[in-house]
Amino acid sequence: MSGSWSREEVEATVADYLHMLTMELAGQQYRKADHRRNLIRLLNNRSEGAVGRKHSNISAILIELGCPYISGYKPLSNYQSVLYDVVSDRLKNSDLFDRAALAAAQMPAAAPLPNDFAKVLVEPPKLSLSVREPETLKVRAVAKRDYIDREARNASLGRAGEEFVVHYERWRLISGGHEQLANKVEHVAQTQGDGLGFDVLSFDTTGKERLIEVKTTSFGKETPFYITRNEVDLSRSDADHFHLYRLFDFRKEPHLFSFRGAVETHCHLDPITYQARFS
Repeated sequence: MSGSWSREEVEATVADYLHMLTMELAGQQYRKADHRRNLIRLLNNRSEGAVGRKHSNISAILIELGCPYISGYKPLSNYQSVLYDVVSDRLKNSDLFDRAALAAAQMPAAAPLPNDFAKVLVEPPKLSLSVREPETLKVRAVAKRDYIDREARNASLGRAGEEFVVHYERWRLISGGHEQLANKVEHVAQTQGDGLGFDVLSFDTTGKERLIEVKTTSFGKETPFYITRNEVDLSRSDADHFHLYRLFDFRKEPHLFSFRGAVETHCHLDPITYQARFS
């Protein structure tokens, strides 16, 4: 079936997505395939591909509302207005989702040590060239709370991410035969304070300094992050040395991507909130 989705179809799809997401945030297991089969029975002959795209639309809306999303459904914009309305209404009226998302954002964290650091680094998200319409800048007010902001204030998670990167950098340099440089890697946010504009001092294999700012989330790859004015200024003034490491899915299976230089060349940077987005 083609054409616009009915309100009933949208309601059923949003309810199922938020059920899966709430279970995920609460640390409970579920099978996407089972949910998809049961959902399709409630829809008007929609294909699995159409359902997947609708789930990706929901992910995009959740990010706009400052919420976590299901990592397996990559955010996809250009959604129906009724879909946004249903998602926002559900969020405002779901105390269970609020408690699960808030707990996930504020939970303490410890630095994991993966079995294979070689699998940690991935490609960064592709930067969307589209510009958000002005009306999307005000939709965040309808969410019960900004869970992405709450998580960004989680000092335990931030420290754990920095410690993880220290281990990763030492592994990277030792793997390349540069043990002396690995021994010089320093967690400067701990040894010198957090006002330097970066968290970890490391090195390229040539010995050139890497000034690494670490941003950590337990949510998905496309989750926006917050950056301070001091960090932005350093990324511009010392662009050749500044690296931003973005850790994501930190509690489940940590991965990171990185970029060098001025932050706004890699992200859409809000000049007021200093939130960086990829779409």
